[in-house]
Amino acid sequence: MNEEKVIIVQPERKHFEDIYFSGNQASLLFSPTTKSKTIITIFSAVVLFIVFLLRDSLSKESVGILYFLSFIFLLCTVFLSVSVNKVSRWKKQVNHYLSVLEKCKRYELRFDQNFFTVNIDGEKETSEWKDFEYFDTNAEFITLEGKYNYMFPKKAMSEKDYNYLRKIIKENIKQ
Repeated sequence: MNEEKVIIVQPERKHFEDIYFSGNQASLLFSPTTKSKTIITIFSAVVLFIVFLLRDSLSKESVGILYFLSFIFLLCTVFLSVSVNKVSRWKKQVNHYLSVLEKCKRYELRFDQNFFTVNIDGEKETSEWKDFEYFDTNAEFITLEGKYNYMFPKKAMSEKDYNYLRKIIKENIKQ
């Protein structure tokens, strides 16, 4: 592959949203990042509530349990809020990127044996193949991670172009 190959990507927002927001990714409390923290926070709140209701039956020496459980609940809440904030920022970034894609007139991938370039309306990001550290290809999309991170849905290009891109990525990126 000495000559440059160009693949045109059809940037329909729905194709990208289906992948970015699959599996509750966009849910603030039940995304893969926050789900366990949400469950632990709810559990700690329930335990704290039950102990609070039973506080009159606790001995004076056991009242410290209430303070300890309050601290645990507060800690869980802080960790949950940090994770929710992280998901919220990611979601905002993805929505901004999808808005850019929605307005773009030209989205193309250019590559040869040395370089991989993504061109969105004249804004080019060029990487050497060795700059990519990881890739994943499956029946729905291709992801590339390295100097820049990319995700290309299968539905956004022709079957022939998708399979050719998969082949070239496998040949050029060493994992």
